[in-house]
Amino acid sequence: MRAMLKLYNTLTRRKEVFKPIENGIVKIYTCGPTVYWYPHIGNMRAFIFEDVLKRALLINGFKVIHVMNITDVGHLVSDADTGEDKVEKTAREEGRTAWEIAEFYTQAFFRDIETLNIIKADIYPRATQHIEDMIKLIRRLEEKGYTYIIDDGVYFDTSKFKDYGKLTGMNFEELNNYLKAGARVEFNPHKKNITDFALWKFSPKNVKRQMEWNSPWGRGFPGWHIECSAMSMKYLGETFDIHCGGIDHIPIHHTNEIAQSEAATGKKFVNYWLHCNFLIVEGKKMAKSLGNIYTVNDILSRGYSWREVRYVLLSAHYRRELNFTFKSLEDAKNTIQRIAEFLNKLKKIKRGKHEKKFPILVRKFKREFLHSINNDLNIPKALASLFNFINETNKLINERKLSKKDSRKAINAILFADRVLGLKLDEFLEEEKLPEEAEKLIKEREEARRKKDFETADRIRRELREKFRIILEDTPKGTKWRKL
Repeated sequence: MRAMLKLYNTLTRRKEVFKPIENGIVKIYTCGPTVYWYPHIGNMRAFIFEDVLKRALLINGFKVIHVMNITDVGHLVSDADTGEDKVEKTAREEGRTAWEIAEFYTQAFFRDIETLNIIKADIYPRATQHIEDMIKLIRRLEEKGYTYIIDDGVYFDTSKFKDYGKLTGMNFEELNNYLKAGARVEFNPHKKNITDFALWKFSPKNVKRQMEWNSPWGRGFPGWHIECSAMSMKYLGETFDIHCGGIDHIPIHHTNEIAQSEAATGKKFVNYWLHCNFLIVEGKKMAKSLGNIYTVNDILSRGYSWREVRYVLLSAHYRRELNFTFKSLEDAKNTIQRIAEFLNKLKKIKRGKHEKKFPILVRKFKREFLHSINNDLNIPKALASLFNFINETNKLINERKLSKKDSRKAINAILFADRVLGLKLDEFLEEEKLPEEAEKLIKEREEARRKKDFETADRIRRELREKFRIILEDTPKGTKWRKL
């Protein structure tokens, strides 16, 4: 019997017991990258939140079918269907084709999610490969009277969709006024309503786009919102379980997805909507002018590991704003080292007295951890239970009240938690072998120390840290090494 999983549903604005449409199977769609540049750590926070959700579903015994789109056309500089296509803009600036740009940054995205140990989606549909699906969906909307045509494209008339804006908690008039007041959408005087959005954009006159297709309405390209509806319904059905994204998607992108999907099918589009809050850096919003937009590689190049990046990005509750700081990375480094040392101690236990209460401690930890995860992915509380378990177990180790069999149970409990955390903690249990070059450097350093050439010894120590992420510790019993 599965534990009760509760998730906060943006649509209803409350936590709900999760029940999939099909028993035991969960169908999820997550908004993927627009492949015009490298993903930044704000993007990666959302992808890691979705990864934690997926891992939580898996640990509860569900089978997950996960679709994440690749937006390689149609996402304009302004979310209001105006401005240049982001992919074509980068192509012009970098002197490459739009197709080359899309492929290059798609592969960069895949490298980053592999680096951060994010479980890959089952399907990554690319917008450019689903143009016919989008045209068919627009035709359905046209036949039902939801569309109109103006000089630059085919638009969805939001006033005709009864529940427009329901994801935001506002009605049609309130959402229109909100967007006007916040200048979230540039008003096109030819549109009937400020919230109306493009389903199909016509190619500009006298301008040859690199990515454009023929359609019943004229040569052009799809609007950004129609892409997600067409691709999600193609692979998951007209109604599916969960749709995720950032909170910035709520008032426009996801609101428009709901409108066009439900207008076309007459069915509920998605049962549960989950949204991740913003990431800020050192207390400030990310901005090019502040120079605080970091990619994964930017952080790794400063000497931090992928585990430290992942730990910081998952450590706050997904519905709370996350302040990403370099101090938090240092704290994460110490935390992960603490876990590694704990596992190493457990691994070395050969004998000890069995503490009768220890199996109770293990069960209590696993129960509390899972309860926290199942309470709307409460990672901070789950981590608190993890470190409480480490503290209590360390006391028993120090008192020699942990047997080898107990240590195995403790290790398994930590690895149980890691099924959600995704930090590859099992790697700390493996017998590590030094690269040949690192072994040679350690011997050279020992020789330098014997000759009292401490300048060379310090230089080699730094090289081992920077190149191999190895820390040396000089002890009375000789030099020991460990991985960062």
